[in-house]
Order: sequence, then structure tokens, then C-alpha cells
Amino acid sequence: MFTGIIQALGHVIALQSGHGTTRLALDPGSLGLSGLQSGDSLAVNGCCLTVLSYHDRRIDMDLSQETLARTTLGSLRPRARVNLEKALALSGLLGGHIVTGHVDGMGAITDRIQDGSTVRLRIGIPEALTKYLSRKGSVAVDGVSLTVNDAAGAEFDVMLIPYTLQATVAADYRAGMAVNIEVDLIARYVERLMTYTSVQ
Repeated sequence: MFTGIIQALGHVIALQSGHGTTRLALDPGSLGLSGLQSGDSLAVNGCCLTVLSYHDRRIDMDLSQETLARTTLGSLRPRARVNLEKALALSGLLGGHIVTGHVDGMGAITDRIQDGSTVRLRIGIPEALTKYLSRKGSVAVDGVSLTVNDAAGAEFDVMLIPYTLQATVAADYRAGMAVNIEVDLIARYVERLMTYTSVQ
């Protein structure tokens, strides 16, 4: 479980495919890695991955076919910046909202509007995800917990404050770029409860 509060910016060392697997190697940047072990979870651009190994400022993780199909991670290139967040400890603060790291799909930035020191982003999403977004609700974009300013049709708007632009990959966003989207977990559970039919 994660919070959507990015802890550090890392960068890609390599993305290599072979023998039926794809391995992602990252430099974790300033991320505190005390106590990190193989098998721990780490969110990379909002996608929960399992740490295979960590040594000499390098973290290795494998990407499944599901991850490659549903997220932007397969298109990463060496030196690309990535958002990083370690899994939430039970004693930690939930500063954003509940983020699972299970990306629902990819969106595309359709507009980037500078508004003083802030930036308004408009993001297009798959039709199937639109029902989970509501004005002033929560959404994770590349793992960043954001508030939905407005949602209409297959697009929604978010505002990026200066801190978010500095502390995440959001400063790199341009129209046409793909981003990982995770909708609010509570909205998914509500839908399940409303549509569930008991099998007798």
C-alpha cells in the first residue's frame, strides 16, 4: 500500500528484455533505502514492483507482461526520471490517499496550461475508467496523489503546485505524453457492492 506522496526521483539505468522477462534497473536517487530487502515493494511511476536486488545504488526489478501492457514502464529509456515511493508502514502517515500501485490503465496528457506558478493538466483516459472519477475526488497519476478539479467525458483536470512540479516527474509532462492512472480504490469497491449479485 502507498500514499501517492512521492519520496524521491530516481532514473532508469537500463530496461532489458530476454529469456521471456523484462528487467528494469534504477538508480534510486535520494530515496532512503535503509533496511531495503529483496521481496520488498516499491512504486515506480505508480506501479507496484518487487525488488529483486539492491547494490551499488542500483535496484533491479522484473516487469510482467501485464505490467508492460497496462503501464508506461515498457517505454522507459535510460536516464528517464521516475517517481519512487516505498510501501507504507502501518505507523506511517497517509498524506495523500490510499494507492495500491495496481495501475488501472494509461491516460494521455491532452493539454498543459501554465497558470502563474501552477500548471493545469488535462488528461484523457479510457472510457471504462471515467465512471470512477468525480470532481474533488482522488486519482493517482504516475503514482502522485492528486485532486480531480473537473471531470467531463473521457477527460479530467488536475492542478500541479510548485512543490509537485519540483518533487515529481510532472515537470517533464507535455501534451501527448502517456501517464499511468490508478482510480480511487473506494470507488471500485462501491461499484462492486452496487453490482454484485449473489450466486445461490
